[in-house]
Amino acid sequence: MSTVDIVLAGARGHGRWHLDNIRRLQDKGIVRLAGICELTPLTGDELPEGLGTPEQSADFGALLDSTGARIAVICTPIPTHTDLALEAARRQVHVLLEKPPAPSYAEFRRMADGVAEAGVACQIGFQSLGSHAVPAIRRMIAEGTIGELVGIGGAGAWARPESYYRRAPWAGKRRLHGVDVIDGALTNPLAHAVATALALGGSTRAEDVIEVETELLRANDIESDDTSCVRVITAQGHRVTVAATLCAEHPDEPYVVVHGSSGRITFWYKQDRVLLQRADHGPEESEYGRTDLLENLVLHLSDGDDLLVTPDGTGAFMKVVEAIRLAPDPAPLPAGAWHLLADEQRRVVPGVDGLVAAAADTLALYSELGAPWALPHGLRKEVST
Repeated sequence: MSTVDIVLAGARGHGRWHLDNIRRLQDKGIVRLAGICELTPLTGDELPEGLGTPEQSADFGALLDSTGARIAVICTPIPTHTDLALEAARRQVHVLLEKPPAPSYAEFRRMADGVAEAGVACQIGFQSLGSHAVPAIRRMIAEGTIGELVGIGGAGAWARPESYYRRAPWAGKRRLHGVDVIDGALTNPLAHAVATALALGGSTRAEDVIEVETELLRANDIESDDTSCVRVITAQGHRVTVAATLCAEHPDEPYVVVHGSSGRITFWYKQDRVLLQRADHGPEESEYGRTDLLENLVLHLSDGDDLLVTPDGTGAFMKVVEAIRLAPDPAPLPAGAWHLLADEQRRVVPGVDGLVAAAADTLALYSELGAPWALPHGLRKEVST
């Protein structure tokens, strides 16, 4: 297999992860980092050792032209995703696009239709969907290992300091200069919980989503939500409820739990770890491998391997993003509902860890669980699709 030249757009922040991953694949002889697109060039200290001297430019299109790259990895602010993906597609450059793929369903469709028309491959960066646990769990569901599928829950109790929302002009924004951003807990940092929950139930395409209910709140002084939950009704008639917070008391690993009539499967998706619990059996815990999405894209081009996360395979997730975009702006939590941890400079919502877990366990929303600060049940935003 010949080495594939890559341009990385957005090499700071989360882009650093991509630099390290490209270095790993470069050491295997699979790829070569040909260029980096950043408004300010990376210094020698910012570039991991062993990546050579890639060309650097703030002009993405010119960089693709001058390097002749076959793949562009796009890890830039959310509102730029569609235009950059299409700019690559027009040059017949294949794309690994970070999640969320777009800030609105209209922008997502423009991107997905554009890359399809150009005939280039596009992989969406939901790394959890590269886990070998995903097809294994879907097989368990199909084989009736936990009986009939009842519903799927997702839980993410994370913490972010107040400085997290000052890291970039778009951080914590719903809109910036009139352009959608939708940088909320469920659409960006804990987007994997939503996408993974939908995927385990086989509801990945836009038409698989019938209705979305949202409860969006915030403890931080931001526009977007930091404590939220959604409930999706799928075309198969299943409920998928995902609850998240960035104001946890005790941050823990996020997970997805599949509820069956005679058991349950819990998947800690960042760890590729699965716990199977069912009637008349002892608990069974397994760990799985994972296929890297960039490597999968390279093998798709060279060997015809199926892409793991196509744009259309994230359509259901984007319907959830759209419901969040169309929902009323997140309600601020009352002052007594949160406090500041001075040593960590982060806001904490007492009791929210238990509520997040309870939502995943019962498929109920915060308001239905009796959270004193939650929106009244009748005032939830319901979006039919």
